[in-house]
Amino acid sequence: MDNKTARILFVDDDASLRTVVPIALSRDSHQVDTADCGETALEMFAAHHYDLVIHDIRMPGMDGLELLRRLTTANATVPVVVMTAFSTWNIAMEAMRLGAYDYIKKPFDNNDLRQLAKRALAFSGTGGEGEGNMTWMIGASSGMKEIQNIIQRVAKTDSTVLIQGESGSGKELVAANIHAQSQRNGRSFIAVNCGGFSETLLESELFGHVKGAFTGAVSDKNGLLQLADGGTFFLDEVGETSLATQVRLLRVLETRTFLPVGDETPRKVDVRFIAATNRDLREMADAGAFRADLFYRLNVISVNVPSLRDRRDDIPLLAGHFLSLYASRFKKRIDGFTDEAMAAILAHDWPGNVRELQNAVQRAVSLADDSKADIRDVFPAWAPIQPTRNAVANAADQALRREPAVNIADIALSGSGFDLEEKMAEIEGDYIRQALLECGNNSSRAAEMLGITLRSFRYKMKKLGLDK
Repeated sequence: MDNKTARILFVDDDASLRTVVPIALSRDSHQVDTADCGETALEMFAAHHYDLVIHDIRMPGMDGLELLRRLTTANATVPVVVMTAFSTWNIAMEAMRLGAYDYIKKPFDNNDLRQLAKRALAFSGTGGEGEGNMTWMIGASSGMKEIQNIIQRVAKTDSTVLIQGESGSGKELVAANIHAQSQRNGRSFIAVNCGGFSETLLESELFGHVKGAFTGAVSDKNGLLQLADGGTFFLDEVGETSLATQVRLLRVLETRTFLPVGDETPRKVDVRFIAATNRDLREMADAGAFRADLFYRLNVISVNVPSLRDRRDDIPLLAGHFLSLYASRFKKRIDGFTDEAMAAILAHDWPGNVRELQNAVQRAVSLADDSKADIRDVFPAWAPIQPTRNAVANAADQALRREPAVNIADIALSGSGFDLEEKMAEIEGDYIRQALLECGNNSSRAAEMLGITLRSFRYKMKKLGLDK
């Protein structure tokens, strides 16, 4: 399905970018208008309907953050992407809190900007190749960038994908994004939670049944697998299926045929399989609780979604995104969080991951009476025991003054720049290697020594290339 034409407003004081970027975006059949400053952009935004705005942060006159505030006030449903080459993290975080859909760092590749525009338009429901209102995987952490990269590469194939991660971490969202960027995006994306049905009912839901197959089967019924023909079939929580159901799933994966319950004639189906689980299927297979042959059929391409506590850098971006989303939906003028609320959000471990954060922010927007969501809005049950502003400041001060994790004499910074993420990954790798050496390459013991879960440990090993 071809993209629908969208009208985009591009704002930058750099004349060369105002020439090059519209050409790049027009390759996707979009109409692009340009403005060289915030004041002109606001006039054009008021006079025309735009599906997307992309603007710079640093411009003469009105800066980008003020332009963002006025754009979201005028129409909070239009996604805004900001571009920045200055203090990327702080400004990007503030922009997300103010309601920006996402940001991109200068200098950027035009194809990256085209992909970002595609996702933003899909989020708003404009020109998304069947993506509808799909939410993109928001995050600037190395873990999320790796996930986004995997999605883009995997989507082009028809390979079976196994997505692993904790509940609420976004496994179905990964599956939906793979489908949306695949050649099957114009067909159905059918998702079924395998843990939500009994064994008999699950087989009927998956494969359908014929009249008289069991008590209550008064007519033929197509299963979800048949409805997904030509599209993508997503098996969520596949680790909850019985061994008998696993045998039938294995047959479908091997032959692309299935038998409705009570029928004797195989039916063909053309689907791409994506499965997800919050359990360790390899360990289950070793214990005999999951068929090893099905595990290997599903685990052609493995995607490990990190927990939210393992990508804390993304928490402000996600919180800002959800705040903007629900403030617009509930028609409330809320433009951020108080310092106490954000400190508590960053300190929380989020055992329910992104789903828990989303629910907390939705609750906060519903309860907030001021222009900023307070800690009592985000965590009502915590409110009586939450720290005051001074307590938060004192805790932050003590954290900064604590004994450094490395010898201060070994820390060398220069004016030419420093890649903190790369250095942290290097240090993390050293600790993981040392733990493995001391534990005789026993991953479970090494993870316990480092105080993290085995799933997190394996994810970090894979990220650092140590799983080889």
